[in-house]
Amino acid sequence: MIYKFKGYTPVVHESSFVHPLAAVTGNVIIGKNCYIGPGAAIRGDWGQIILEDGVNVQENCTVHMFPGKSITLKESAHVGHGAIIHGANLGKNCLIGMNTVIMDDAEIGDESIVGAMAFVKAETKIPMRSLVVGNPAKVIKTVSDDMIAWKTKGTQLYQQLPADCHESLEEVEPLRVIPKNMKIQEDVYKTLRDFMKN
Repeated sequence: MIYKFKGYTPVVHESSFVHPLAAVTGNVIIGKNCYIGPGAAIRGDWGQIILEDGVNVQENCTVHMFPGKSITLKESAHVGHGAIIHGANLGKNCLIGMNTVIMDDAEIGDESIVGAMAFVKAETKIPMRSLVVGNPAKVIKTVSDDMIAWKTKGTQLYQQLPADCHESLEEVEPLRVIPKNMKIQEDVYKTLRDFMKN
């Protein structure tokens, strides 16, 4: 659902996909080839939220802020399932792990990876190419070229997903019997551990 609020209507590039079960409200600008998953809430009621090109905000994420603040999720930022971004800015090509919470005025550097379930305190500044884990979150090492290559490939899948959704997603009644010729999807992306083995 796309909601106008106090005169602000969200701007969504036609190449992007906002799932009908997501909620995008107010002063929100969504660039090209972005994916917004079901259950995501992007609330630009109290400040502006910009998603640059190629950003994905996955299922059940929340993006919001304190009144008067504005935030940017820079190009190819990748926000994993269930994460909360509250008044924080995300750098280019960063990865925010599932169920992570990033608090107000935090800055996540370009090409950083924040591990699942991390808690990034308000006003934390994470340098570019940092691997961050824990509660409270701490930088534990520098992100390698191989790790960024793995992350970038995963984000590219999400950048293709809007076009796939526009082309093939449709509401249907479920089947009652499993088809005999039902196939399993291709193995097009590996876990980081498997990726590093190759």
